[in-house]
Amino acid sequence: MSSVSEGRFRSSSVPLITPSPLRAALRTDDGVRIEAVYEPFAAGAGAVAETSFDGTAIVIAHGFTGSADRPAVRRAAGVLGRRAAVVTFSFRGHGGSGGRSTVGDREVLDLAAAVRWARALGHRRVVTVGFSMGGSVVLRHGALYPGRSTAGTEAGGMTEQEGRIEACAGARADVHADAVVAVSAPARWYYRGTAPMRRLHWVVTRPAGRLVGRYGFGTRIDRDDWDPVPLSPVRAAGLIAPAPLLIVHGDRDPYFPLDHPRMLAEAAGDGAELWLERGMGHAENAADESLLTRIGDWVAAR
Repeated sequence: MSSVSEGRFRSSSVPLITPSPLRAALRTDDGVRIEAVYEPFAAGAGAVAETSFDGTAIVIAHGFTGSADRPAVRRAAGVLGRRAAVVTFSFRGHGGSGGRSTVGDREVLDLAAAVRWARALGHRRVVTVGFSMGGSVVLRHGALYPGRSTAGTEAGGMTEQEGRIEACAGARADVHADAVVAVSAPARWYYRGTAPMRRLHWVVTRPAGRLVGRYGFGTRIDRDDWDPVPLSPVRAAGLIAPAPLLIVHGDRDPYFPLDHPRMLAEAAGDGAELWLERGMGHAENAADESLLTRIGDWVAAR
């Protein structure tokens, strides 16, 4: 269960008109400490005048080697913050968070803690926006933490552990996402079809690579292999409906070619909208203000 350290938030109803960011340490269901930042929505300079605050919070899930304080994440938070309150956080093993990165597996628990915090702050509607690794995490979170009972529905492809997560989450009203946005997300695990992904696999799987990750990128990586292999993003995409799903991908993404977003959209069927962005590269570093504004508009319209 997530919690806020040092009792900084003594109730679940922090005034949403507070103009300055709030920082907290959340606790995930497996006991990892996660740093998080909350920025309340405030209509004013840069905010869209006709969009009034309706209780929506956007939770941003960064890519591998990112963090809540990286410039690209802060830029995304600033643009999306014109439409709603924003929660940013650092995945385990990243930034000021504890633990070690499992590169998209147990990170679903980090996202669940951030969503739970947004709801504890009084938000009735929470939308998750994930980039790259974060995109795969928001897809799995949307499948494993549905906003409706899934008793008796098809759940093939889930591990036993994920089945327990989903069963527990189905009884809760504070961990699901009301809509999901996956930007530059992979469709399948272990992809090595591009040079950047081959380099990333070296960083993750080799002792020397993990040293580069730790001291070169500030990312502490777990050395254990996945066991069991988590639910794949493409399988998860088909389990998110009826929550709205937006899939965004650049046609110049050097990590994942266009068959990845197309596979995700096909798996989701009518429950997804697909944007293929001309000239866009990869993840939050390539998401310009125009794209982020359109994502914010999509969030506000759903």
